[in-house]
Amino acid sequence: MVKIITSPSNPLVKHISLLSEKSKLRKETGTFVVEGKKEIMLALKGGYQLKSLLFNPAIITFNKLNALLGNVILETECIEVNSQVYDKLAYREGTEGVIAVMYSRENRLDQLELSVSNPLVVVAEATEKPGNIGALFRTADAAGADAFIIANPNTDIYNPNIIRSSIGCVFTNQVATGKTPEIIDWLKQQKIKIICATIADDSVSCYIMDYTKPTAIVVGTEDKGLSQEWIDNADYNVIIPMRGQIDSMNVSVSAAILVFEAVRQRLQGSR
Repeated sequence: MVKIITSPSNPLVKHISLLSEKSKLRKETGTFVVEGKKEIMLALKGGYQLKSLLFNPAIITFNKLNALLGNVILETECIEVNSQVYDKLAYREGTEGVIAVMYSRENRLDQLELSVSNPLVVVAEATEKPGNIGALFRTADAAGADAFIIANPNTDIYNPNIIRSSIGCVFTNQVATGKTPEIIDWLKQQKIKIICATIADDSVSCYIMDYTKPTAIVVGTEDKGLSQEWIDNADYNVIIPMRGQIDSMNVSVSAAILVFEAVRQRLQGSR
């Protein structure tokens, strides 16, 4: 049975709109909003569960949605909305006519499953901009990192801007959040080497480092860098040699350079 909503003032429409805007509401309800076919499919592939599905038949018909999602649609509350309602809920341009409400996860450190003997982990501390967090998710996904950890997060990972900028990679990575001290303790318990990207007195070139053993690459914000706690607990502090006049780059670019140097070394060592 498909429900129909035609009024933008409908209580459910208002609730979903607030769910996109309010991190507190996402945490209280344990739900979040996903927009777009690709992102919804990636979330389902990542094991996330659907709560409800809203679609605009002027953009995508129920039959096409059924063909896309298969049997999962039979277990989901499906709601047909008109263009006026959909435009109120749609968070981006070039939309695909479908919005999902899904159940979130706790994303705890103890839920991470490191299935390989020499895991590669990406850690970002206190990154504020959703666009940078999304780009970091894409880097971790592209490199095949075993986990992406956010220390001292300033927003939840289900922020629509993070989902959008990650192009759904938030769902394809193992992810955890936590405070810096507990993450450091967890990495040490897992016997994972901590390599911090920072301009410290003892920093060495990132290109002389061995990343072929269990490794966590840790990056901080562009303006403040990493907290002293990370620098003091690092096995090694590294810098990216630069030839220009500036001494820093976008955090996602810096992370990509370091992570793919690790990938390069590991691929070279496997030959």
